[in-house]
Amino acid sequence: MSSSLERGLALLDLLSKHPEGVAVGQVATALDLPPSGVHRMLNQLVDSGYVHQEGAKGAYRLGMKLPALGLSFLAQSGVTDVAQPILDRLAAASRQLVRLSVIDGGDLVWVAVAQGATTGLRYDPGREQGGTAHLASSASGLAWLSTMSDEEALMKAARQGFAQESSGEGAPKSAAELLGRLAEARGQGYALTIDSFIPGMAAIAAPIRRRDGKVLGAMSVAGPSILLDAARMEGLAPDLLEAVEEMSHAAAASVYFSQR
Repeated sequence: MSSSLERGLALLDLLSKHPEGVAVGQVATALDLPPSGVHRMLNQLVDSGYVHQEGAKGAYRLGMKLPALGLSFLAQSGVTDVAQPILDRLAAASRQLVRLSVIDGGDLVWVAVAQGATTGLRYDPGREQGGTAHLASSASGLAWLSTMSDEEALMKAARQGFAQESSGEGAPKSAAELLGRLAEARGQGYALTIDSFIPGMAAIAAPIRRRDGKVLGAMSVAGPSILLDAARMEGLAPDLLEAVEEMSHAAAASVYFSQR
């Protein structure tokens, strides 16, 4: 990492993945940085209120100041005001987890969620919220890739790889397999995955377009694959597509979506 800003952002990103806190040595190893430099950055972040330390020599953890900034941005941009009622209705109808992802630069980021499963088995991935979707193996990623040409989709997916360490057996294993799934998604208007993003999880997702055709992100319904086979997910498709259409109309009320 070539600049202090890049190192600081990488440090904050690492802390966001470890709410229990991390020691200086762990950070130094993970980021391949000298412990003295890590210690200095952490102390600066403590002084600014973004990081807290447990005792004089304890672990460092992310404080609430940075997450609060993100929540404030989402609220001021109108994303949650516009999206949450739509997500809640789809979650109630599907009785599964519903998520909204938005395009952020070259990534697809999960920003809002509604849980419709209240009892029994359910998919509830708290650690993924605010994270970047893996494009080739997640239903949301496939939905977004399906809006591109094959060449663009392959280039974008190749940057992450067709599978990740946590991917299931259902993840695509070749460019040809990925292109086949994208062709299916284009024909159906939605993408399906089973045991792909992670083992034991299934999902259906559709791209969200603004009224002028600009792609904004994707909306997905996900749950345990033991409950959601292909037929069950196809049965959820009309409700998902209706919610996506509603989101397309509602996007004009959001400062964030209207300026994309």
